[in-house]
Amino acid sequence: MNQKEITALLDSMGIKYTVAEHEAAHTIEEIDSFGLPGAEFIVKNLFLRDDKKRNYYLLSVRKDKTVNLKALRTAIESRPLSFASEEDLETILGLKKGQVTPLGVLNDKENKVQVIFDSEIMEFPSVGVHPNVNTVTLWLSPSDLRTVIEQSGNPFRVCAV
Repeated sequence: MNQKEITALLDSMGIKYTVAEHEAAHTIEEIDSFGLPGAEFIVKNLFLRDDKKRNYYLLSVRKDKTVNLKALRTAIESRPLSFASEEDLETILGLKKGQVTPLGVLNDKENKVQVIFDSEIMEFPSVGVHPNVNTVTLWLSPSDLRTVIEQSGNPFRVCAV
């Protein structure tokens, strides 16, 4: 799904959101440099896989949080974790490096990717994510974002990371 399709979906679901257009941001540091209002609620997203490439995960955490993959593995009861390849990112989520977003699962036709939110994110008043393009950020409530993901059919869970 592209940005227009995503905002149309949000509108059809009655989900409130705000939009900010900006230069392409491939990293958290780049998006921080834009000085966007609400930037403290933009999340870092990691596309991960287990060592057998059987399970894929999209992890969203506070943008300044360091993730320990061994601890995450224990928390989600997974096999050893590593970053998924750019090829898998494009094949499964239809995204390129620097565009990773929980909304990417809207392109996951096989519902292969499990979405994991760090529990801290659920306490945010809003969460900033890309609508499958890194030149726009949408802010919506964490619970509304969860609803969109769950409606897509992808597994969703919250855990302390």
